[in-house]
Amino acid sequence: MQARAIILLFTLILFSCSPYETPPIVEKDESEHELHAISELPEQEKDYLVIIAVGDNLYHNVMVRDGENGNYEAAYSEILSLVQNSDIAFINQESIPGGIEFGFSGFPLFNSPQALGRAIVNTGFNVINHANNHVMDMGERGVNAVLDFWDDIPGIKILGIHRTEDSRNNPVIMEINNIRVGFLAYTFGTNGIRIPPNRPYLVSITERQTMSREINALRQLCDFLVVSMHWGNEYQHNYNDNQRELSLFLAEHEVDLVLGHHPHVIQSVEFILRPDGRYMLCYYSLGNLISAQATPPTMLGAMAYVKIQRIPGRNGDEGDSFIFMDYGAIPLVTHFEGNWVNFRVYPLYQYTDEIAARHRFNRDGTVLNMDYLTALSERIFGHGNIMHDPFNPGKDF
Repeated sequence: MQARAIILLFTLILFSCSPYETPPIVEKDESEHELHAISELPEQEKDYLVIIAVGDNLYHNVMVRDGENGNYEAAYSEILSLVQNSDIAFINQESIPGGIEFGFSGFPLFNSPQALGRAIVNTGFNVINHANNHVMDMGERGVNAVLDFWDDIPGIKILGIHRTEDSRNNPVIMEINNIRVGFLAYTFGTNGIRIPPNRPYLVSITERQTMSREINALRQLCDFLVVSMHWGNEYQHNYNDNQRELSLFLAEHEVDLVLGHHPHVIQSVEFILRPDGRYMLCYYSLGNLISAQATPPTMLGAMAYVKIQRIPGRNGDEGDSFIFMDYGAIPLVTHFEGNWVNFRVYPLYQYTDEIAARHRFNRDGTVLNMDYLTALSERIFGHGNIMHDPFNPGKDF
């Protein structure tokens, strides 16, 4: 029987709610679950998997001035080890890498160099999402160009856009460490740009009937199910009612992990009780990975860190189950200087007031500093705020 169960290793808690509201989470007695002790398992039975995920990789005009000759890998050098130490690394590529054919552009219709696409792959990202509101910025031809581009790069999985109906009906499954992880992705819309009526499968839109069919089909084929959601209100740290309703909808369909983005700022993370008695982990918004947006809250994004372990089924069990061994959010800072140069993403645990003093926002006074950034990340993530390298917890920064 397919492995579906998710058992919490630690005390079942909210993972830090928004400070503005308390979501109606259902309480459940832990005694109803059997918590398998990891120490009792033979070493050869311990199957681990680490997933990291980041939000919007959004390239404005000032970031693409060098076009296809730009050194975009440098922007990710400070998070390189985090990405490459993971088994699965997800990114929401907000601006399509349509390439020079369409001309490079920023807001409101984005098109980025394909060199940027190669840079994020070289950094280590291997699951790339395009189900977002800017995916149709260059029209149907732009989506086709992006699909053609990714076809030539091995070892990656693309979410949210599909060349044919058959390809959409064959969802992404990655098998790593004997764990089959399935992926789906949806966006609330495409900024009013029409999806071709003869190709409704081209972009995955948030439509519950279709989502139910696709999630139910994939649930039977994978051990751990991840859904990417482009949703929410921009620049709001609170998730909205629609996000809450959709998160409950996803829990009802036995999703294991939700990766949210679009608001451009961070939002809370929580466990949600599923009707089957298991738990879904929901990151409502990971904010920006990098952009040239011009308000301090948009400078703080996050990297989801999720470590799961397979627990082999025992006599009388339905099958294997999974526990969250570790989970949290690593705050990330978008840094750039002077005349919109030297773009970098820093883990907050490596950022300093000395580096922040060079930030463009600090030319006329201290706007971004460690006190502000730390307070914001702690307010949103609470106990889930990771201020160290989870792959090297003893390293002193």
